[in-house]
Amino acid sequence: MKSVLITGGARGIGLAAARAFAAAGYRTAITYCSSGRQAEDLKKDCNAEIYRCDFCDPNALEALIRALRADFPAGFDVLVHNAGISLRKQLQDVTREEWNDMLNVHLTAPFFLSAEFAPDMIRRGQGRIIHISSVWGKLGASCEVPYSAVKAGLIGMTKAMAKELAPSGVLVNCVCPGAVDTDMNADLTEEEKRAFSDEVPLGRFAAPEEIVRTVLFLAGEDAAYITGQAISVDGGLA
Repeated sequence: MKSVLITGGARGIGLAAARAFAAAGYRTAITYCSSGRQAEDLKKDCNAEIYRCDFCDPNALEALIRALRADFPAGFDVLVHNAGISLRKQLQDVTREEWNDMLNVHLTAPFFLSAEFAPDMIRRGQGRIIHISSVWGKLGASCEVPYSAVKAGLIGMTKAMAKELAPSGVLVNCVCPGAVDTDMNADLTEEEKRAFSDEVPLGRFAAPEEIVRTVLFLAGEDAAYITGQAISVDGGLA
């Protein structure tokens, strides 16, 4: 049985991904931070293995890696780096703590989880690493400078990892969603959502499942010649 680790797997895109991979027959592990009830539901409904981890805390990341190593000594066939936090502020109002949190969640955790489990993939001669970036990593967003910066960093990490790991049969790609109907956008007013939808050529927000179809495709055999790509799933926004 193939195995997958999905960070931020209790809500939104991560939850949809966990359900999709479990339905496809993967032994599924997720991390979560504050969504304990949703994680427990997923454990019950999909037999997922759940791990609480606050990626803002570097010590928590190290503890997570130890726990995953104990339960998955051979590592994973697929890594889906989905955990994320949002921040909407003018750049001069961003604190150092907020900046560091963005780096830890969006870049440090994916980097060190990949560094830990990529060697297992290399030994097997196959594996998939999939980063969930954002359309803002390509376009940039006003009042979301830290978020745009780290999502752009994920794209760069994807391309560099892909070149390094391709000779070993490990494929690394990035999915860049646009407007998605998740909790991360729950603080938007209905007026703001309508205005955002009007900017999207398809005229609407995506459902999380629509993003996950691309993630599942990249994990499958039909994507065996795709690596180093940042694939937009954004309704034509970018």
